[in-house]
Amino acid sequence: MLKNYPLFINGKWIEKKETYEVINPFNGETVALLSKPDESDVEAAVSSAEKGFHKMRSLHTYERFEILEKTGDVLKRNAKEIAHYISLEVGKAYKYSLIETQRVVNIFKYAAEEAKRIHGETVPMDVVKGFEDRLSFYLRVPVGIIGAITPFNFPVNLPAHKIAPAIAAGNSVVFKPSINGSITAYFLVQAMLEAGLPEHALNLLYGDKDTGEAIVTNDKIRMISFTGSPKVGREIMAKGGLKKYTMELGSNSALIVDKTANIIEAARKAVIGAFYNSGQVCISLQRIYVHQDIESEFLEHFIKETKKLKIGDPLDESTDIGPVINSESKQRIIGWVEEAVKEGAKIELGGDFNGNIMNPTIFSGVTDKMKISCLEVFAPIVSTVPFKDIQDAVRMVNDSIYGLQAGIYTNDIKNALYFIKHIDTGGVLINDIPTARADHQPYGGVKESGIGREGVKYALEEMTELKFISFA
Repeated sequence: MLKNYPLFINGKWIEKKETYEVINPFNGETVALLSKPDESDVEAAVSSAEKGFHKMRSLHTYERFEILEKTGDVLKRNAKEIAHYISLEVGKAYKYSLIETQRVVNIFKYAAEEAKRIHGETVPMDVVKGFEDRLSFYLRVPVGIIGAITPFNFPVNLPAHKIAPAIAAGNSVVFKPSINGSITAYFLVQAMLEAGLPEHALNLLYGDKDTGEAIVTNDKIRMISFTGSPKVGREIMAKGGLKKYTMELGSNSALIVDKTANIIEAARKAVIGAFYNSGQVCISLQRIYVHQDIESEFLEHFIKETKKLKIGDPLDESTDIGPVINSESKQRIIGWVEEAVKEGAKIELGGDFNGNIMNPTIFSGVTDKMKISCLEVFAPIVSTVPFKDIQDAVRMVNDSIYGLQAGIYTNDIKNALYFIKHIDTGGVLINDIPTARADHQPYGGVKESGIGREGVKYALEEMTELKFISFA
């Protein structure tokens, strides 16, 4: 008998007869059912969150700190079990699922600390004649109810990046995870309740577009924090109206490998950047621009390191590469690969599937108009392209609708400084891959990569409003 995971609304776990299926992307088996909410459930969740907000904003700072700190402790205790379910429902290699659960513990610890650092600032009103003898300042206050909508690829990390700072700031949350990722979400909500979170402060709704749209269009929800595609991000903002938004959207992240770089180190790290979680990462390394003098040497090392990766069952602790999320993604990827080959790209390694797992794939001869380069491929696919000088490389990196993070390997300080000044992305990494992310850093992009910033401190700022106070 498959477990039917319940909704959490109004402080109660609610099991519904209508359900979604959670499909294991590795073998196609149904591993669980999710209770399917209807419109009345969404309304009830928002009404519950209203009550939760009144409770949350009245909590003292030390109380929010303790809830977040204890949540981290509970998650640490349950890390292996949660990692198992991450691998089961999203196909992430277990070794990386375990890393994700460890990161999430830290996110809640960071949020606990940031709850103690919310502060305002005095405003010198006597700068303006006629406003002398006033005491004026502003405070940061919580936004209200926040809708958190998250994808499958980091099913506990990405929700934590939204929920932990929201709670730290004194908000309440209506949370809709991806269907693949909802079992993990269930455990996350349980952990927060065990840690003492007021029962109305967090409401869990599973679902698809219908659930998400009902959340987005509800006027009582004051902010949407969303991670997903630019297409859906635009739809959310068009339908959601006058709200605050944080949008962490797509990318086709790029790396420059200069001729002064440590080629072996750059190749080794590029393997991690391109193939981590089968390339299903917002900042997955998709484009590598290599100086023409070292292109063949870099490619040799890159292929050699890539061949060391092991594909297989994500629950096997030795596996590096698991499946893509579903058959729809698989068919899209196959189509893009076939199209690239027809247009002249050369497969240096991989290019095919073993069941639902795509073998790590390296292309050369790629042009900037091919979908595997100019769009977000969300697969274990990477291309190498030669460049003649730093100006040429930066121009190609910037020739993108996205701008999340970019990296460069170089030992030339002038090239590093040129890169920093001219790259049009939200994050710039010197002698590192663009896939690198520490959970406390400001994280977000420009252009179609999104709006606003995550990273606990910065997300918390997004999830507060400034309230101005003046005594005359």
